[in-house]
Amino acid sequence: MSVPDILLLVLDTQRADRLSCYDYAKETSPALDKLASDATLFRHAFSPAQWTVPSHASMFTGVYPSIHGTQHAHSSLPQSLPTIAERLQAEKYYTAAFCNNPLVGVVDNGLRRGFQSFLNYSGLLTSRPNQAGVQRTFFDRYRQVFKKVLGGTLHKMQDAFARSDALLWFAFSPVMIPLWQTALSFKGNTPKSLNDAAQLLIDRKGVERDQPVFAFVNLMGTHMPFHPQHHMLERFAPNTLQSREEQRYLRRFNSDVFGWLTPLASEMAEQHKALLDSVYDAEVATQDEYLGLFFDRLQSSGALDNTLVIVVADHGEHLGEKHLIGHTVSLYRELTHVPLIIRDPAGDFARGTLRDKPVSTRRLFHTMLTAANAATEEEEAYTLAQSESNDADNSTVYSEAVTSQNVLQLMMKHKPELYQKHRCDQRRLAIWQDQQKLILTGDAHRELFDFVNDPAEQRNLSTQQPERVEKLAEQALAFQHQAKMQALQTDKVVAPENEQIQSRLRALGYLE
Repeated sequence: MSVPDILLLVLDTQRADRLSCYDYAKETSPALDKLASDATLFRHAFSPAQWTVPSHASMFTGVYPSIHGTQHAHSSLPQSLPTIAERLQAEKYYTAAFCNNPLVGVVDNGLRRGFQSFLNYSGLLTSRPNQAGVQRTFFDRYRQVFKKVLGGTLHKMQDAFARSDALLWFAFSPVMIPLWQTALSFKGNTPKSLNDAAQLLIDRKGVERDQPVFAFVNLMGTHMPFHPQHHMLERFAPNTLQSREEQRYLRRFNSDVFGWLTPLASEMAEQHKALLDSVYDAEVATQDEYLGLFFDRLQSSGALDNTLVIVVADHGEHLGEKHLIGHTVSLYRELTHVPLIIRDPAGDFARGTLRDKPVSTRRLFHTMLTAANAATEEEEAYTLAQSESNDADNSTVYSEAVTSQNVLQLMMKHKPELYQKHRCDQRRLAIWQDQQKLILTGDAHRELFDFVNDPAEQRNLSTQQPERVEKLAEQALAFQHQAKMQALQTDKVVAPENEQIQSRLRALGYLE
């Protein structure tokens, strides 16, 4: 029996509630809406963690963050824990990655293991995918030499900024930040990465006859800083084009890297919240436009109908809700509720259907292995192709949040009062069951929400339903204890190979 190609498409920092296929009032996602109408859409999919590295690690290994232990930028996946790419490569899949996030594609944290071809598009200079069988012309070789020389010079400049406190603070000045964000292509290259992925799935250069392909794509289109296409700004955020005040605020916001990492001192002004919402929507629509071209190309070539397509987000984004920006601290729905759409050529996922029970995106690991006929009996029990009435998780989902050490140091130094107020140093654990969600922060703080009838999590029901709180807390703590028993030893991550990106990640607080 033949196995399908597998496409894991991760929309980095994409909130589920900003897609029209998830009932958002604005038509931000016609391409994803079209795909969802011919696929299974999971209404209540939740990320195992609130930020990139632990979330990807869970999707790649099938276990929760407290087990794989990769919860900080300085940690690395245990060698004893195989990744989805390693498992599929062992099953004769050609494994390729097209990644725009340097935390996945540049930092050597184990997430690249098992990929025969891995291209990261973040940075000033990008290169062609290193796919087997691609013949280099003289011009290609000359271009690579030129890039190496130019890149070496830029690396030395970046390293000088990273080693000097004075130069580093100058790099964070309002004048410099927009320059290095643009010059270093912080968000990568969405159209190029999708074009290269489509080329592999359609033309199959370097792929053996009848060999299936596993393609992982990470897109950074909705990640800050916000620079959507002009025509999408006209459609979703016209005031930004007309108001100098809003333009100034957006420039300041895009330059305030520290502000992305720390809680707000007070509630965001209504006009600023509206501005961020509209610009984020424009970014969602911009990315969706590229996705439409990508899916149309796969459809017209016939490749789509031989591909298990999984569209998911690693986490969402706070845009001022609950005094938070970015994705460093909380387990509120803005970060944990993610889109999940699966289109399956084999018929294991019904077309045009909705699934309502809560599911964890860590189970994408089991789902992909099952589709490739590579899952053990135990792993197959966790595939999302199982019916809602036959769910190995019993519709109980967990998520864990540990604030990065570097972010904590930044908060303690610059905003100690907010550090204490928001309990930034305390571990967070969330459990979803039936229609309710409990967030445990530290040893004492509890928040209970009805995530179906109160999706914005405005009403904390913990004082009204103490017995329910205790029951869910007992289950969550039992999960935490079991996870500690199963936890694997992690290693300290090796520094990024690319000095240019290493300096940038250090400046952003991800590396020491």
